[in-house]
Amino acid sequence: MATYDVVYFAWVRERIGLPREEVESTAQNVSDLISELSEREPRYAAAFSDLSAIRVALDQDLAQFDAPLEGVHEVALFPPMTGG
Repeated sequence: MATYDVVYFAWVRERIGLPREEVESTAQNVSDLISELSEREPRYAAAFSDLSAIRVALDQDLAQFDAPLEGVHEVALFPPMTGG
């Protein structure tokens, strides 16, 4: 089991109600971690109900949902960034 510092931004933070938390997980990749979080409570399930609206960064580098978590310390979850 590994421990990750999971950071939430924008409306993801609002739906979950936390800016960050320490999460112990057996997840092998980002998708597994999100599945574990979604099973915790309805607020997590609501935040992650549409993964097309979520982006992820591992140790501040953009990553895909199938990215492995081995050696990762921080997982950031946020909506797509827009410019303008």
